[in-house]
Order: sequence, then structure tokens, then C-alpha cells
Amino acid sequence: MSQKIDGTLQAAQTLRAVGPTNRAGVSVDTPTRPVDAADSLKLTGEATNLQAIERSLSAAPAIDAERVQAVRDSLQNGSYRINPDVIASRMLDLDQQLQG
Repeated sequence: MSQKIDGTLQAAQTLRAVGPTNRAGVSVDTPTRPVDAADSLKLTGEATNLQAIERSLSAAPAIDAERVQAVRDSLQNGSYRINPDVIASRMLDLDQQLQG
């Protein structure tokens, strides 16, 4: 079956009936009841601490607006200094962390 794509929706050629079916031994008229909860979950102290950290981080802003403004100001007035030794040191530290 092929269908031309032209931006309009076309009705499906054949539809299947959806609804309650009468399977052998199952009555459609019988009301359902909730399943009794027999399972339980207990979090460890570490998991509870991780949840608390996650909540506090999600409440914090993703960007430190004060730091961004300070960098922006120092760039505009020419006082921003780049220290290549610090950059190189941090790159080496990151490389060592990634290598394990």
C-alpha cells in the first residue's frame, strides 16, 4: 500500500473495532478491584541523601548571573586577564580524571 504525502490526512481504509471483548471466562460486566499492595520500597541513606541533593540543585539557578555579569564587566573595561598556566593545569587535571 502506498500513500501520497501532500499535507492532508486521509482516513484509514480499514479500521479494527476497539472495545471490551468477551474472552472465555472473563465477564465484561464484572467490576474490577484494585490489587492489594504487597510490595514495598525502602531507600538507603545514600539514596535519600542523593534525593536531597537533587532537590537542592534543581532549586538553584542553572547560571550564576552575578558571575556572568562580573565577567562581562571585566571584558568591557579591559581588566579580564587570561592565565594560560591555569588553563593548562586545569586541562591536565581533567585529562587525568578522565583517564581514571
